[in-house]
Formats: sequence, C-alpha cells, structure tokens
Amino acid sequence: MDRFSLIYSVCSMFPEFSMVNILKVTPGACLQHVIIEGAVKPARRPLISWYNKDNVGMLHKFMVKEPRLLWNGLLQAVPFLLEGLDNTEIRVLSPLPAAGLDKEVTYEKFHQVSHSLGDLVGQYFTGEKPKGQLEIEGILKVGTNITGVGELKLDTDGTLSLRPPSNGSQYFLTPVDFDVIISALAGAAINFWARLRYYRHLEAHREQERKEFNRLLAEAARQQNNVPGQDNLQGVAMCVICLNQPCICVLLDCGHVCCCHTCYQALPQQYCPICRQRIVRVLPLYQV
Repeated sequence: MDRFSLIYSVCSMFPEFSMVNILKVTPGACLQHVIIEGAVKPARRPLISWYNKDNVGMLHKFMVKEPRLLWNGLLQAVPFLLEGLDNTEIRVLSPLPAAGLDKEVTYEKFHQVSHSLGDLVGQYFTGEKPKGQLEIEGILKVGTNITGVGELKLDTDGTLSLRPPSNGSQYFLTPVDFDVIISALAGAAINFWARLRYYRHLEAHREQERKEFNRLLAEAARQQNNVPGQDNLQGVAMCVICLNQPCICVLLDCGHVCCCHTCYQALPQQYCPICRQRIVRVLPLYQV
C-alpha cells in the first residue's frame, strides 16, 4: 500500500484523523503529491455568463474565432474551493496553468460576414474570403466535480490549499476521475517509449551504415593505393551542401554524386538533393 492509499484509509476509518491533523504532523505541513476530488465551490462572488444569467462559475473564457485567426480572447478567474464529501474545503491556487481544466461550452454562435463590393475586390486580389466569426463562451460551473493532482499545504491560518507542485511536476485540475488521468499518462508513456526505441534503432542503423561505408572506402584505398586527400582533389567535385568537402558518396538508385558522407548522414529525409529520389543505399566513390 502506497503512502496516499494509507492516508486515505486512515482518514476513512478514523474520522478524527482529518487531513488537517495529518498535515500538522507532516514535516513542513505539506504533501508534495496528493489527489483531491471535490465539487467546485465559490470563495467569493462567482462569474456570470454574458448570455445566460443562470450559468455561474469560477472560470470564464470568451473567444471570437475566424478560420486561421483568433480575433479576441478573454479569460477570467475568481478564487474557488473544492469541497469533499466530508465538507472539507480546500482552496485552489493558480488554476489557469493546470492541465486538463476544460470549461463547459455555454454559448456558441456563428456570425455570417456580409461582403461589400470593395471587400469582394480585395478578396479577389488577396485570394482570401472570410466566412464569418464564431463566438464561444465556456464556464467552469459551480458544483462541477473536479479532480486535482498537486501539492497540498496547510497554511498558517489553518486553511488547506492545493497548488502547483514545488518540484516542477505536472499540475492537474480536470473533471475526469483519477483512473482516467492514469490511463492517459500511461498511453503517453507508451507512446514516448515507442518513439525513443525507434530513435535508438535509427541511430544504431546509421552508425552501422557509417562503419560499412568507412570499411568500403578504406578497402578501395588499399586496393588502389590512392587515398583521396587535399593534394589530389583538383578534379573532384565539391559537396553541394557544405561546399568544402569532396563528393565521395554515390547515391543509389539514382546514381548522383553530389555530397560528402557527413552531409548525407545529416539529411533530414533520405532523398537525393538533386533529383529528390529516395536513397536506397550509398556507396563510396572510387577515385582513380
């Protein structure tokens, strides 16, 4: 059983061991990582929707969107609390930078744009024709159940506050439960692991290819007893990318000789710089 499960079990079995009492005996009166679930409760007068006075909340966001543009955006917030089933109130600090804090869309309307003759002429030359503007209002309503993952601290005045972790860990405030958060993070971790494994495989393949290229180049030099150097590069074309190294790579299947091996390995995509044909393999150029 981990530390958080133990604290939760103790609080459930022995009500006298409240979260406040646990924090009082915790060094620094602070737990760096806690999971808090509760309903949103206003700490002062809540924000009211501009379009429906019955919609009140603690966060209010209004945007005016146009395709490829954001004309206007307004984000307001007032202090609020999370109230648990045991009526324990926890003040939420710095909610705006938290991840997963989605606001319920309470108003959405599209305004069609009417174009004058001058607008049509300007649109003909610019090639852009605005369709209209979309107004969106979102509110975090009072009473919404929120799961918070962050740092829980007991302040000097005896109030509990949930804040971003002081060690830089991710801060979550989201309407989904903790199991959904864990599933999302597990999916992100698997995706990161797969990308990291692919990157390491690609690096190993490039290193193997570089060693094979150097082996072929050294073998050709031994056979011909003629190692290309600065003394015999008068008739050798220079790399079209860096312009200061000789072209010693034959790109297959197109057969172009246009770059050095260093620039070939630095290509973001395996395409010939001349004809853009995909590079299947590369061979060293034998100078006679």
